[in-house]
Amino acid sequence: MMKIRKYAVLVLGAALVLFSGCRRNESSVPRRFSKKQITLTVWESLDGPDVFIKQAAEKYTEMHPDIEVDFVNVEPNVAVAQFQEDAPKGVGPDLFTGAHDNLGVLVGGGFILPSEDPEEIKKQVLGSCSRALTYNGTLYGYPVSAETYALFYNKALISENEVPSSWEELAAFVKNFNAHHPGKQGFVMDVANAYYTFIFTTANGNRLFGQFGTETSRSNLNTPDAVRGMKFFQSLHSAVSLPSSEMSTATADAAFQSGNAALHITGPWNIKNFSEAGVQFGVAALPSLPGESVPAASFSGTRAVFVSAFSEHPKEAADFAKFLISPEMQQLRFRLTGAMPSINTNVNSQYIAGFLKQLEYAFPMPSVPEMEQYWTVMNSASARIWDGASVEQELGRADMQISR
Repeated sequence: MMKIRKYAVLVLGAALVLFSGCRRNESSVPRRFSKKQITLTVWESLDGPDVFIKQAAEKYTEMHPDIEVDFVNVEPNVAVAQFQEDAPKGVGPDLFTGAHDNLGVLVGGGFILPSEDPEEIKKQVLGSCSRALTYNGTLYGYPVSAETYALFYNKALISENEVPSSWEELAAFVKNFNAHHPGKQGFVMDVANAYYTFIFTTANGNRLFGQFGTETSRSNLNTPDAVRGMKFFQSLHSAVSLPSSEMSTATADAAFQSGNAALHITGPWNIKNFSEAGVQFGVAALPSLPGESVPAASFSGTRAVFVSAFSEHPKEAADFAKFLISPEMQQLRFRLTGAMPSINTNVNSQYIAGFLKQLEYAFPMPSVPEMEQYWTVMNSASARIWDGASVEQELGRADMQISR
């Protein structure tokens, strides 16, 4: 846990006041002495974002010596549930990081505060980020990165002109590759993660909870387009020949990072890991679904810092959050994490073009409360479908459990 303190300065300041022989108006006191020391607690993840928060905090405290920032490691996939439990007890953070699709739950429960200066924030950040963080017409949070996933390819195992532009081409490549490369895999992805398997439900503009992700009366997971797409997803098993238990995010990442997989679907958060492992790779848009000619739709996400409604220092927390989306901090975050900036700023990366192309076809993850149920239900359904269960039965059951 990081502490950024200025004890010596504070002691010296107190001594100067005592020996001055007269009282001074608060307005005449330097800003660093005008407030008592404030500590902001921030929840963030490891492997890059933690370093970013620490370095950003150091720079912020240089500008605001009366504010220190504590980093606490709480991963975003558990942060929302833990925050809901801790915050009302007064032991939660002032700020925490999470994906925008948690908005429905967080806003509905009164857990987070609206953004300060929302119109200024909207002008500053990418339109996809401000739209993702708008719930019932109100902006919440401060976007620190934009993201989607795409098709990574290992240049040592597949040339750029061989990268499949359709899922049929990918299936054919995998069968041929696996037959000639024992111990390696032509393609890996987390087949039990609805974040990725959403791809196969999106043909002909079919979208989860409708065009804008708000039509919660039906999930659109059991439409004819979704059924056809998930049957094709299931057919890939014969080419990959691995059960869902061996196709998790951890195992897929490890296979690509070790140079044992030619193709992998993942996001910009892995650029740093793969680069440091010495993998020579490229990033392309997703292959098109059967019968289509453009990249399959992916989920797009916005990673944001939210200010707790239970914070004792909401103004200071909001100011630090706004600092995180300044050009200098966005460039720093990119250098440390490889995450796509949330503002329009140029970054030097050979990989961003592939993600930007995929973003043209991405669909913002809905932020309705039903998304909690979506993840639980569709993660399990995806695994069962991959392993051979009836597509119609699984998607029909999922729609009944998710829709209301």
